[in-house]
Amino acid sequence: MDTLEQQLKSHQKLTKTKILKRGSFTFIGAVLMAVGLEIFLVPNRVIDGGIVGISIILSYLTDVKLGLYIFLLNIPFFYIGYKQIGKTFALTTLFGVAVLSITTTLLHPVPELTEDLLLAAVFGGIILGIGVGLVIRYGGSLDGTEILAILFNKKLPFSVGEIIMFFNLFILGSAGFVFGWDRALYSLIAYFIAFKTIDIVIQGIDESKSSWIISDQSKEIGEAIMARLGRGVTYLNGEGAYTGDEKKVIFCVITRLEEAKLKSIVEEIDPSAFLAVANIAEVRGGRFKKRDIH
Repeated sequence: MDTLEQQLKSHQKLTKTKILKRGSFTFIGAVLMAVGLEIFLVPNRVIDGGIVGISIILSYLTDVKLGLYIFLLNIPFFYIGYKQIGKTFALTTLFGVAVLSITTTLLHPVPELTEDLLLAAVFGGIILGIGVGLVIRYGGSLDGTEILAILFNKKLPFSVGEIIMFFNLFILGSAGFVFGWDRALYSLIAYFIAFKTIDIVIQGIDESKSSWIISDQSKEIGEAIMARLGRGVTYLNGEGAYTGDEKKVIFCVITRLEEAKLKSIVEEIDPSAFLAVANIAEVRGGRFKKRDIH
């Protein structure tokens, strides 16, 4: 029992290096989001989704600082995040939202970089997406929408992603009544760009993929992958359900840029081989690091 408690404590405790790294990237991400909002989107009356979008609308209607609304509206979600996800997540989120609130207030007097609505939506969305992606990647959040969606997901027959989408469509639709429908459409563009940018930041540009290959020439294919791609492979024993024949299954992890070369290797050696490729959110441990190829 003592050993289990010690393992749990050591699992929960973060080293100073990890805390510094998490704090640094959360700070950078929150500042970038504030730049995207105050230098591009908000001055042009283009909004984001979620709690930030509601804050922008309320700030416009009441002439109260945007940073104050962002912080106040997120307060309930700090507690919910602590209960639902954990202390580290809640503290990281609190720090990120505090930095976001302060930075938006400091940047508010700064004039917008462009008055072109399309440029504002595109670059504002990119910068905002990078900032949010960094915070999420390092274990926090800058918006309570995701936490709210997790709670509703337990009581409604919709996925978390669908609930977030419905919530944001409602907010972006509301922007049409407040700022005009052209601004609502530009807000949709900014939201879509930010959404895609978040994915790239979280998963990385060099996205990893898993590949499964079943072939009677598995040995030759495996050796070619190691020699020509520099990737390690694992041989698994399989059995055909219909024929009962024993099969060798090759498993390996590659990057998105190596997918075409892998397909050409398999087709060259065994055109009739079965090949399945799928995206992987994260790869850790093992020998994923690419070896030199000759």
